[in-house]
Amino acid sequence: MMRAAVFLCLLLSASPVAAQVTGPTPAGPAAEATPAANAPPPSFASERARRLDELYSRLREADGARQARAIEAQIGMIMAQSGSDTADLLMARAQQAVQQRQADLALSLLDSVIDMYPETVEAWSRRATLHFARRELGRALTDIEHVLRLEPRHYGAMVGLGMMLQQLGEDKQALAAFKKAMEINPHIERVPQIIQRLQPKVDGVEL
Repeated sequence: MMRAAVFLCLLLSASPVAAQVTGPTPAGPAAEATPAANAPPPSFASERARRLDELYSRLREADGARQARAIEAQIGMIMAQSGSDTADLLMARAQQAVQQRQADLALSLLDSVIDMYPETVEAWSRRATLHFARRELGRALTDIEHVLRLEPRHYGAMVGLGMMLQQLGEDKQALAAFKKAMEINPHIERVPQIIQRLQPKVDGVEL
């Protein structure tokens, strides 16, 4: 499967030490509309990258689940910041729509964020989650690809990718995704058990 090979390349290139932040691969109108005026200020992007580097490093060295959860929360807060008040407002409204089970509205709001601010990682991630919940696997995989290109250390996206690849029968690539997620965040719950179940299955398949 060509797409599985693409994701495997993304996983292998993902560094748990430093982010490799690049623009998303063009994949339709959202990716083509990239107004330079909507890019976050260089100072914001630089400070954001510095803080994430520090937090990801602390996460790998966290002493237990409680400390890890606190660091995860900080990472989540930073990842949700776009550098734009407009994008942050749309993201907040999208989250409210999700909580009210208004999936169509949430998707529309996230589409707007991605159209105007395509470097907002969490917009891609949250839209992928919505597509996955609606069983729109192809769209979810496309959004996950954008997430991992923008932030290769997004362990939540890697876990989501692993789940999708499992559904597609791509156990080897799914196992690679789960393992990469654990390298970046050794404190993810339930994933070690998934790896234990998948490993014998993959070992028994001729590669």
